[in-house]
Formats: sequence, C-alpha cells, structure tokens
Amino acid sequence: VVGKYVFEKLARIPVEIDLASEFRYRNPIIEENSLVIIISQSGETADTLAALRRAKEYDIKTVSISNEPQSSMIKEADYPVITLGDTETAILGTKTYMAQLACLYQILFKASDYDKSDEVLEQLAGMPDLIEDLLKTTEEENKKLACELKDEDIFYCLGSGVNFGLAYKLAMTMLMEGAIKHACPLYAAEFRHGLIERAEKDVPLIFLDADLESDEITKRAIATAQDELEAKTIIYKLGDYADVNKLLAPFVLVVPLEWFVYYLAHFNGEDPGSTRHIGKVRYE
Repeated sequence: VVGKYVFEKLARIPVEIDLASEFRYRNPIIEENSLVIIISQSGETADTLAALRRAKEYDIKTVSISNEPQSSMIKEADYPVITLGDTETAILGTKTYMAQLACLYQILFKASDYDKSDEVLEQLAGMPDLIEDLLKTTEEENKKLACELKDEDIFYCLGSGVNFGLAYKLAMTMLMEGAIKHACPLYAAEFRHGLIERAEKDVPLIFLDADLESDEITKRAIATAQDELEAKTIIYKLGDYADVNKLLAPFVLVVPLEWFVYYLAHFNGEDPGSTRHIGKVRYE
C-alpha cells in the first residue's frame, strides 16, 4: 500500500496491489512492460510462491524481495533482492516490514524524477541511527499508554497516504496478531462513512499524522473525534519524533507503535512474538 502511493504519486507509474492468492486466481489484465514485485519474509509462503510462478506463466518479469537468501522465491525470480535482515522470529515482522519497505523505496526513488529523491535516500540511509534513538526515547510513554488502554477490546487505526499502509499493518498484524485485540484499519477520509457510527465516547481511535497534503482530512477527523465524539484519541505525529521527509513517516512511526503493541500484549498476558493459529506452509 505504501509502495503504491509513492510509486504513483512520484514516479507516475501505475501500480496494482494484490494479495498473492488473488493474483493467482483472478486472471489479471497484463499490459506490455509490466513488472511483478513479490514480497515475502520467508520466500516460501505457499500462495506467494504460487503467484510468482503464475507471473512467470504470463511471461512477466519478476522481482522477489525476501529475507531468506536460499528461499525458492529468491532462486526463481528474474531479479532477486535479499534484505539481509536476518531470520524473522516475531510474528509482528516489523524488522522485515522496515527492511522490505526500504528496498521498495530504493527501487522507487532511483527510478523517479522526484526532486527530493537524493534527500529521501540520504535520510533513509541514516534511519538505523534514528531508529536506535527512538527505541530508547519512546518506550516509557508507550508503556504507560498501553497500561491505560490494556482493557480495551477494539481499536480503530486511521491514516492517509503512506500512513494508511502503516495503519493497516498496525491493525491487521500488530494489534490483532501481536496484542490479540480486535482492530480495524481505515483511511482517515472514511471517518465519516461508517466509523462515525461506531466511534462513540471513550472508543480508542489511533491516528497517524505526517502532515502530508492529505492529512488535512486526518486533522479534521481528529478534531471531530476529540471535540464532538469525545473518543479516546491517540495521535502519532511524525513531527513529534523526527525531522525527516514526510514520505519516511512509516519508518519512524512504526517504532513507538511497536512499543505500544508490545506492552499492550504484555499487560494482557500475551506473547507479542508468537501467534495462536497462524502457520506458514514451507517447501523443501
């Protein structure tokens, strides 16, 4: 989702996003000079590997981004990209998320005419130091927040632009798989289309705000949530954590969110690094 936003907005290259299983079965319309980018931590997930092989049946060039250098996807893709993030052991997969997103940014910004591409790539190269600092400075405040919200049953996660991709990860992976909490991701602009009927007093709403052009709507939704609905409004603002290009917001905001989810799981007696039911089919 983040890649689509950045590719289309800056490189003006049309992008479609598919779940691997949907790409495999839906018989997509393939245009000339198409490229399929397959992303997988293990490089062995069954539906993703099947999608890669289906793309090759369509005679489409393929790029595989994976964390495992000996995986099937790395071996079978036309252009393999190994993230060198070492094996992922936590179900949240945040390390993998950041490494793979960094690979997408490298591809995009080197292919685009965006006038700040060099700035973004320079700041991206400095991200490890920034993340190291954020891991130290954001833990306590998010531990406290998690303690305050530990008894909540559902969270709504809202963002716009690149931050919607992070809102989706926050809800579907971090909160639901890591903290075992019901969660729903939404575009901030959809606040008044359905969610407003559920966002009542004291319902927790998590907003991600990078001060993007589209975050004008995010700010309106925040105001409504706070002033009219009296919801429990939690706001993660890029400017509170780092002075970097706004397109790098997901790399920054995921760190305090990780601490929040970690302690939310901890205070509920859950292991944020494991999962109850999720398994991956791997092939020898």
